[in-house]
Amino acid sequence: MRSEDVLAATSTGLWHWDNGAGTVTLDAEAARLLELPPVPGVFRESAVRSHFHPVDWNEIYGVVSLALAEGTLAEARLRIVDPQGRVLRTVRSRSKPLPPEEPGGMDYSLVGTLQEVAEPQPGAAGAHTAITGDWRRSREAFLLDAGRALAEARSTEEVLRVAASLSMPGFSPDGLAIFGIAGDRLSITGHHGHKAGDEGPFNEILLDADYPAAEVIRTGRAIYLPSPEEYRRRYPVTWPLASPFARQSWAFLPLTVAGRTMGAWLAAFRHPVSFSAEERSVLTTVARMLAQALARAGVAETERELSLGLQRSMMPSLGPAVPGMTVAARYVPTGGGLQVGGDWYDMIPLPNGRIALVIGDVQGHDVRAAGLMGQLRIALRAYAAEGHRPDAVLSRASRFLVGLTDAYEEGEETGPRFATCLYAEADPETGVLDIARAGHPDPVVVTADGTAMIRQTEGGLPLGVETDADYPTSRLTLGPGETIMLCTDGLIETGGHDMATGWIRLRPILEQQTDDLEKLADTLVQAVHGPTSHYTTGPLADRREDDIAVLLLRRDGGAPQETAGRRTTLTIAQAEPEQISVARQQVRELLRDWADPEQVDAAVLMISEMATNVLVHTDGDALLVARATGEHGERRLRVEVADGSDELPHRRRPGEMASSGRGLVLMEMLADAWGVDPRGAGKSIWFELYESKAQVPEPEPEPEPEPAD
Repeated sequence: MRSEDVLAATSTGLWHWDNGAGTVTLDAEAARLLELPPVPGVFRESAVRSHFHPVDWNEIYGVVSLALAEGTLAEARLRIVDPQGRVLRTVRSRSKPLPPEEPGGMDYSLVGTLQEVAEPQPGAAGAHTAITGDWRRSREAFLLDAGRALAEARSTEEVLRVAASLSMPGFSPDGLAIFGIAGDRLSITGHHGHKAGDEGPFNEILLDADYPAAEVIRTGRAIYLPSPEEYRRRYPVTWPLASPFARQSWAFLPLTVAGRTMGAWLAAFRHPVSFSAEERSVLTTVARMLAQALARAGVAETERELSLGLQRSMMPSLGPAVPGMTVAARYVPTGGGLQVGGDWYDMIPLPNGRIALVIGDVQGHDVRAAGLMGQLRIALRAYAAEGHRPDAVLSRASRFLVGLTDAYEEGEETGPRFATCLYAEADPETGVLDIARAGHPDPVVVTADGTAMIRQTEGGLPLGVETDADYPTSRLTLGPGETIMLCTDGLIETGGHDMATGWIRLRPILEQQTDDLEKLADTLVQAVHGPTSHYTTGPLADRREDDIAVLLLRRDGGAPQETAGRRTTLTIAQAEPEQISVARQQVRELLRDWADPEQVDAAVLMISEMATNVLVHTDGDALLVARATGEHGERRLRVEVADGSDELPHRRRPGEMASSGRGLVLMEMLADAWGVDPRGAGKSIWFELYESKAQVPEPEPEPEPEPAD
């Protein structure tokens, strides 16, 4: 019997589609199935195309592209229509795509068969559902959702969780596995639908073994096994590894990124799957998205591990405990990009038994900022270990940074950079801190009773701006139970705040009375990055987020917070009369909850007179000490201004037009008590103010209820 007779008896025709020439060669049976004259011939592609349903014809291109990529047969179910668009029959095409003759060419040929498909009777088990618009819309919606979910995954674990939750239209695998490469062996990156430990044997399979996943990685082509018999026939050696899972169909697809096969994806089914062209198309698309998601997650995890390692190496621990003091610190990198930036803190033991507290911020949030930060931190530790004073340490560090950034070529995008820094040398026994500041935010002191005040200190230009920059030193003393906070501007300005509004946001947190310094550090960070920060957005809403570094130091001991007093000290130099305004501001902060605002104004006025007299009538500096003690409503304020002159002040009677001589008169009128105390070298003039209970605002009485009618 001739093969032509067999094909005709089974309603099977032969066709050859030459995409480059735009022609289709049909035998007689194939021509009959396509409603063309039943004789062999060569037809134009447009003549043949008019006999196919338009939806099915468009589907052919995707099926052929998939078969070319996989090196498999192109299978499709096609509907034949009459000129009025009515469906006459359905045929199944099984063709072998022949690749272009020239490498990189776009032309190809199809050689295969066309066979009529009998339509199922009502109530009978039909064949595989033909391509329909509804099925295609479901597939497109599934792929859109899958692509969105995989694009949002940020780790390998999240990618695997998304892959396990995918519900493919019409066929969903119940077993998934991701195979990677570990040397010359397969490795299981993750799996779903299997028990823990099931992956053990598969981690020992060599890449050259007769196993589907290994072959997929070697060749870069997908393998479909629609039945256990097919699996056993093609891979008899490794079939015993798969048989215990009682699956009925398997699909192994390559995970390819940028032309490189990085692994394989297994989708296993408990029900038989024929792996039609539509099903293979969905699986192939998911595999491509899965490969891209895994590659992105791998890069992100590598960057996170690199940044965390860099952060761990650059953010030192605070070291051993300091007798008489408690220290806490936090570092929070910016929310995006590499998780390390230019902010840092440090605590350095000094040769003289003191400790140095350092906090700084290198310009920028990138890798170079982190590198400069590491180099600058090492330089500061070296200068501090040599025993230099705070001003000398910062001067040397500035010179070092200038030389470091000058090494970069002019015109380079990164260019020279600067850094702000605050260096404080603390004496644990006395609580004295000598502070030098290079363009950095001022420290904040929290008194023992919980009053937070910005302590304005002298400062110079940021490090790296000038080679021979000068950094004057300020001295302040922490009393028992007092805390000093050093921070970078990220803690204050993150969330759209400026220095003023950011300080208003942080002040209530610092004034919460707590003995746990670690808890206070966490609360400060939460106020900026936690859920409540969304309700404290500042006026500069477009401000870029910044790294955060915060360092807290508390001097142990002291009276209970309920009865401890507040104090502030300040040196007003002859060459810096502007420090008088700083003194006025500090006293206002010290008395911010004083019952009588007029007494606060009087205290500020007397301080101005006392400090100005020292600068005008002596050759030395003025040392101001203000202390408020006692219970709220019964407190006493004592302010002393000392100088090195032995000449005592004299009461004068200034004329109506006199510009001076009223200082003691004001003291007599405004102060509850005042005086002048001679000292061994110099004198001290002081005044006191008493807070009266009568001046504390009384709570408003509740209104009387109205009588009922």
